Amino acid sequence: MTGTVDHLIVAPVLLPLATAALMLMFGEGRRGLKAVVNTLSTTTGLVLAVMLLLRVQAEGPAAFGVYLPGNWPVPYGIVLVADRLSALMAVLAGAVGLAGLLYALARWQHAGVYFHVLFQLQLMGLYGAFLTADLFNLFVFFEVLLAASYGLLLHGGGAARVRAGLHYIAINLVASLLFLIGVAVLYGVTGTLNMADIAQKLSMVPTSDRGLLHAGAAILAIAFLAKAALWPLNFWLPPAYAAASAPAAAVFAILTKVGVYAILRLWTLCFPASAGASAGFGGDVLVWGGLATLAFGTVGMLASQQVARLAGYSVIASSGTVIAAIGFDAPQLSAGALFYLASSTLAGCALFLLVELLDRARQVEEDRPDLDDGNGALPAFLDAEPLPGTNLDDEEEVLIGRAIPAALAFLGVGFTVCALVVAGLPPLSGFVGKVAMLTALLDLQTRPAWALFGLLIASGLLAAMALMRAGIRHFWTTQDRPAPRLRVVETLPIAGLLMALLAMVWQAEAVLGYTRATAEALHSPNRYIDAVMDTLPVPNPTPAQVPGVLP
Repeated sequence: MTGTVDHLIVAPVLLPLATAALMLMFGEGRRGLKAVVNTLSTTTGLVLAVMLLLRVQAEGPAAFGVYLPGNWPVPYGIVLVADRLSALMAVLAGAVGLAGLLYALARWQHAGVYFHVLFQLQLMGLYGAFLTADLFNLFVFFEVLLAASYGLLLHGGGAARVRAGLHYIAINLVASLLFLIGVAVLYGVTGTLNMADIAQKLSMVPTSDRGLLHAGAAILAIAFLAKAALWPLNFWLPPAYAAASAPAAAVFAILTKVGVYAILRLWTLCFPASAGASAGFGGDVLVWGGLATLAFGTVGMLASQQVARLAGYSVIASSGTVIAAIGFDAPQLSAGALFYLASSTLAGCALFLLVELLDRARQVEEDRPDLDDGNGALPAFLDAEPLPGTNLDDEEEVLIGRAIPAALAFLGVGFTVCALVVAGLPPLSGFVGKVAMLTALLDLQTRPAWALFGLLIASGLLAAMALMRAGIRHFWTTQDRPAPRLRVVETLPIAGLLMALLAMVWQAEAVLGYTRATAEALHSPNRYIDAVMDTLPVPNPTPAQVPGVLP
């Protein structure tokens, strides 16, 4: 990947940064103009991410785009890398971001100041975390997205948001401290922060320093796993996500996946089977920790009485599934897990957006119009006796011709699609991802593989029960409630996410082919290492090449 595509790698990071700076110049007012600028920038960022993904896919299995922003040689300067995994995660970030923003335009953008600026900084942190190739800048982008998420979580105010926000901030500050400690230890052992360079030097670490290396990696892993909501470090997530506004919670659906991405990237890069004494370091922790997280998330879904908390626990179950699959170090299992990751992220985002609309439908007070025609008599079509053979319900009311309001039908269909995906039931994308993982687990024939196999099936059943109960409460007991009023701008992002989930089923083989190639590249880290380490800075131009300068 050369030429203009190199600059395309840095564009998703620079675009939201420039947009945030521009909107700061507008001051606290002019929210209409900010909304337009934010929407254009977020849409453009998604388009850029899709372009990166298409270009990486077209380049074949060994496609790596490496960009040196400061034009310093590797490993001394900042390095950005676009490969199949980072491009996939960038597309997910752009899609979730655009959906959350469009939903916020209806009302949430007016709930506080600097919403649009914080939103763009959130996207900048996400894109940067997925594209960076060194640990220091990964920390920087982590802090950018976390600082923005603090503001977005507290957006709109309220005691519940402040209480949950304080817990969220405290946990992430501790995780950030562990991140710095782990980075410092690894730098002391390897003398570098570039991920590819660290992976290359691991085999040269002397035996006397091997314990220190593993300690640094473990500390760094705790920081990532806390952000990925691994049990027992995930107690903060359900209350925080439930308290956040709908668009903020929708974007938060991918924040836990940043920790999952970091684990997937660094563990496959630094501790492959060829890493000698460090091969597979921490793999068992990932497997059993992921299994415990999946079980915890599933039980939490079953115990939740609020859809918002149920959606939060579904995010935990999703993270546990992917982390457990990573720990097996099996490309076919990782391919299914990546498909499931993409599917569950989009479904989680849509579910968080639906939560507020469902709560609004339950809170609408009964407001029936007066049916009196002014003469004390009801209209004939209501006063008439039912015809012989007409279907009646338990209250002797006519069933034939009873229309379902469009808003209620939209919410019902949307919730059903999300429920099927989250539970992994056919025929939607969650089922495709789970079947791919179950098939790979059958080939492994190990005790942990059988444990994950059984838990995937049991978690799907229990999640279906929890979601079915929530659906009954919201849709089967609403006869006396008027239909809620939905704005088009609120329904468009949900419809778009649902269409994306349906498209993943329609193009399931193509998407699985992409995730298989992604998994193969991840489990063959030498391709990544060689692509980064072999990249050279652009030579400085000679005087003859500079316009207006005499040779």
